[in-house]
Amino acid sequence: MTSLIQNTATITNVVLLILDGFGDNPSAKDNAIAQARTPNLDALKRDCPNTTINASEHYVGLPDGQMGNSEVGHLNIGAGRIVFQDFERINNSIANGEFFKHAALVNCLQNLKTNNKALHIFGLLSDGGVHSHIDHILTMLTMAAQQGLSKVYIHAFLDGRDTPPISAAPYLTALEAKIKALGVGKIASVSGRFYSMDRDKRWERVAPAYNMIVNGEADFIESTASEALHNAYARKETDEFVKCTVIRKPNEAPIRLEDGDAVVYMNFRSDRARQLTDAILNEKFDGFERSAGFEKNKVPQLSAYFTLTQHDVKQRKATPIFAATSVPNTFGEYIANLGLTQLRIAETEKYPHVTFFFNGGEETVFKGEDRIMVPSPKVATYDLQPEMSAPEMTDKLVQAITNKTYNAIICNYANGDMVGHTGNIHAAIKAIETLDTCVGRVVAAAQNVGAELIITADHGNAEQMHDHTANQAHTQHTTNLVPFIYVGRKATLANLGASTGALSDLAPTLLNMMGVPQPAEMTGKSLVSFNAN
Repeated sequence: MTSLIQNTATITNVVLLILDGFGDNPSAKDNAIAQARTPNLDALKRDCPNTTINASEHYVGLPDGQMGNSEVGHLNIGAGRIVFQDFERINNSIANGEFFKHAALVNCLQNLKTNNKALHIFGLLSDGGVHSHIDHILTMLTMAAQQGLSKVYIHAFLDGRDTPPISAAPYLTALEAKIKALGVGKIASVSGRFYSMDRDKRWERVAPAYNMIVNGEADFIESTASEALHNAYARKETDEFVKCTVIRKPNEAPIRLEDGDAVVYMNFRSDRARQLTDAILNEKFDGFERSAGFEKNKVPQLSAYFTLTQHDVKQRKATPIFAATSVPNTFGEYIANLGLTQLRIAETEKYPHVTFFFNGGEETVFKGEDRIMVPSPKVATYDLQPEMSAPEMTDKLVQAITNKTYNAIICNYANGDMVGHTGNIHAAIKAIETLDTCVGRVVAAAQNVGAELIITADHGNAEQMHDHTANQAHTQHTTNLVPFIYVGRKATLANLGASTGALSDLAPTLLNMMGVPQPAEMTGKSLVSFNAN
C-alpha cells in the first residue's frame, strides 16, 4: 500500500500541457506549426531544456509504421510505461486463429443461422488504424461465412480523417471483392464518420445514421456502394462527410435492424463508437426520438450486440469480444494514493483523453481528482473557429495554477489536432498562434507561483497539412516525433543513451519534478535531471 505524503508542502506543483496534434517536422513546407508566429514557444525552446520524443509505432504499443493517436497517447502518458494496444492484441488473435474460436461469438452466429436472422457488421472502413482497420472487418465477414450465415449486412462508415479526404473507393472495392469471393455479405449502407461516429452528443448527426441502420431509410438511396460514393463526390462531399445512404435496388425491400438480429461493431477505439450504440441499446435514451419499423419509441430487440473492445463499462447490453486490460498504478492513481491533489482540464473534444484514457481506461475518479470540461464550440468543422475554446479554458487553467490548489494539473489543448483534421492550413496556422498565446499565459502563471511545466504532444498532425502523393489535403495524424519542453528550475536533459524518449517517459518525469519516487509498474525514465546543489 502506497504511504501518504505527510508534508505536501515539500511537493513541487506541476502542469502537463498536451498540445494535441502538435508534431515536429523539420520542413516548413505545408507545416502550420512552422508557419505560425509562435514567440512564446520559440522563447521556451531557446531558453529551456527541450528535445523531441516518440509518440507512434512500437514506442506506444502499436505496429511499426502506425501513427499514434490521442487515445493511445494519453494512455501511454498516464501509464508511465509502454501499453500494448488493442490493435496489436486483435491482430495477434486473428493471426493465431483464436479470434475465430471466441465462444460467445460463435454461439451468436450459430443462433442467427438456426433462426434465419441477420448479422449486421458496423465499422470504419479504412486502414487508418486509429479507430479500426479494414482487415478486422473483412475477418468478421470471413468468420460469418465460415459459420454458414446467409444474411450478413455491412454498414460501412467512411473515413477521410485518418486517411486522405478522398480515398474510400479502394476500401469499398476490397470489401466488395471479399463479399464476391466468400459468396456472403451485402453492403447495406454507407455514411461518413461525421454522422455515424460523432462523440460530442450532436444527436442531429447521429439520428440519420440511426434511421439508416435501424429502419433502412435515408435521404439518399443508391443501387451500389460505388454509385453512392460517386454521387457523394459529385455533391462535393469528402469521405468523412458522405451523407447517410442506403444501398438497395429500387425493387428491393429496405434492410432493417430486425428483432432477433445481432450486431458486431468492429471499431476497437471506444470514444466515437459509444453514441450510436447508446441510441440502439439504451431503453432510456433521449438524444432524439427513435423508431423501429416506423413504430415510435420502439427499438429492435437484438439477440446480441458485440463490440470489438469494451466501449462503455456502463453499457451492460454490449459484450466486448476483447475484454479491457488493466493498467495498475497510473500517474493519477499513484499520486491519489499518496494523498496528493490533481486537476484534469480539457474542452469537450479531448475531455475523455485527459480523464478516462489518462487513467488507464478506468472510469474511476480518484480521491483528490477534480475535472473541468469546457464546452467545445458548436460549429460544423473547427476551421470555422480555429481558436476553439482554448482562451476560455486558459482562463480556468490560469486560475487553478494561481490558486495553488493542485499538486498536478493535466491539460489538453485540442486545436492542433481538431483543426489539423480539417486540412485547412490557414485555419491551422491561426489555431497554433492561439495556442502560443495560451501557452504564454500558462507559463507566466506557473512561474509566478513556482510551479513547473512540461509542454508536449500526444501525436503529430498540424505539422503536415498536404499529402503530395495523393495531391490533396493531409488530414490524418503523422508518425513524427513530438516536442518535449521542460519549464522550471535549472535542469539538464537526462542521458538516455542510444534510446530516444517516448510518451511513456512523461509520468516518470512529472514524478521526478514533484520529488516523488517512481512506482515499480512504471518502466519509463525521467527525461530531465536536476543538480544536487
